[in-house]
Amino acid sequence: MTNNKKIEYGDFQTPRELAREVCRLLKKNTTEPKSIIEPTCGIGAFFIEALSTFPNIKSGCAFDLNNEYIDVLKNELSKKRLLQNNKIEVADFFSKDWQSEISSLTEPILVIGNPPWVTNSQLGQLQSDNLPTKYNQKKMKGLDALTGKSNFDISEWMISQMIDWIQEKRGVIAMLCKTSVARKVLLSAWQKNKKMEIATMHIFDSKTYFNISADSCLLTVVSSKNRHKECKIYDHLWADNPNQTIGLRDNFLVADIPSYEETKHLIDGEQHYQWRTGVKHDCSKIMELEQVSENQYINGLGEINELENKYLFPLLKGSNLANGKIPSKFMIVPQTRIGQDTSHLEITAPKTWQYLTKHSDLLDRRASSIYKDKPKFSIFGVGDYTFSKWKVAIPALYKKLDFSVIGPYQNKVVVFDDTVNFIALDNEKEACELADILNSKKATTFYHSFIFWDSKRPITVQLLKSLDIDELLTESGNTNRYSISKHSKQLQLI
Repeated sequence: MTNNKKIEYGDFQTPRELAREVCRLLKKNTTEPKSIIEPTCGIGAFFIEALSTFPNIKSGCAFDLNNEYIDVLKNELSKKRLLQNNKIEVADFFSKDWQSEISSLTEPILVIGNPPWVTNSQLGQLQSDNLPTKYNQKKMKGLDALTGKSNFDISEWMISQMIDWIQEKRGVIAMLCKTSVARKVLLSAWQKNKKMEIATMHIFDSKTYFNISADSCLLTVVSSKNRHKECKIYDHLWADNPNQTIGLRDNFLVADIPSYEETKHLIDGEQHYQWRTGVKHDCSKIMELEQVSENQYINGLGEINELENKYLFPLLKGSNLANGKIPSKFMIVPQTRIGQDTSHLEITAPKTWQYLTKHSDLLDRRASSIYKDKPKFSIFGVGDYTFSKWKVAIPALYKKLDFSVIGPYQNKVVVFDDTVNFIALDNEKEACELADILNSKKATTFYHSFIFWDSKRPITVQLLKSLDIDELLTESGNTNRYSISKHSKQLQLI
């Protein structure tokens, strides 16, 4: 396969040694199957190892979209004299009648495999039609859909279908996937009240087996008449005891159940503090510059430009904030609110206008559709809050909870990029008190009950705003709110 084709079909063939270890684990922990089905078999590592591991299997079926892989598997089974009683066929996962196939199998059924490791947005970039019938999988609206939050893994869709297959059958699903995919699959199944035993996730090293960097696991789901809503997580395939149990509580996906039970009274409540995300511009080579002299700045293209400082602000990126560094760059912030007309820059800051106009081709080529039909040089994540003197901030991409107080730098307010979440304040003392309470043991326990540290963006605004800070302040004996209520209500109207 060409590299693009491998990406399009999420084609990471399972090494035989990994397939063998998975089958050994399943034999130790689950019911002996009498039938096996591998819906996306590739060259059939799982199928062959399962037939060798489970002697009670009477028949099996394996399918793949690639006819060459099917020929390889047939040839291998023929050599081992295992082709008889097994159906090996070319099939498209998205169009095949799987219920008919499943209904013909003897129970217990083992559904095993390694579905494609590819997202719908990657397929869109390749102009591929290797997708289920198109619909908004996450039911996202407006800006969330446009900024990629509706993106989903194809394997997520596939495994969710497989759970439906065994709702009225005795069976086991065992799939290799990213841990983020496994959690999304389980959350969806739990919210839909699917019949399942306690699920398991066994972590494995995808770098070793597939030469890709992704947090990955073997997800195992056992059918049941009951509706358990927990999943035990094991550090590796050979672990005897789980190191974590996640589950659904009060319709929340919980990462640490004991921590959740201890602090769940702090969820939500009236929000006086408004969490924000930093500025989104998607053109760092032009919008972010280093100062070389009083009015001269060098951009990411290596060009030195003379600019007015009116629209230049000290920049703290998430990486700077995480490492305790001071601002090393400046960001051009040409708007004070989303959608504001920028033509006034030609008069108020002609050098900045000339500079941005010179590079308008790069700015116009920004891929995100959020910039479509917006004023020239538009940015997002900007409002009165951007220019507040004091902020309590935390990087979104780093695997630690550490809230910092950020004040003015070189007599100008500090701005963040979109990898930082923050609360805007005008009072230094209040900012310090707020950071103290957010760094407290109780707040840390609360957030830990929800955070999955292997997520691409573990610290989200949605997570941060779920904590009722007012209630936490009351519990700590701090009832001084300064003028924040009035200030917050004003910000929420922007």
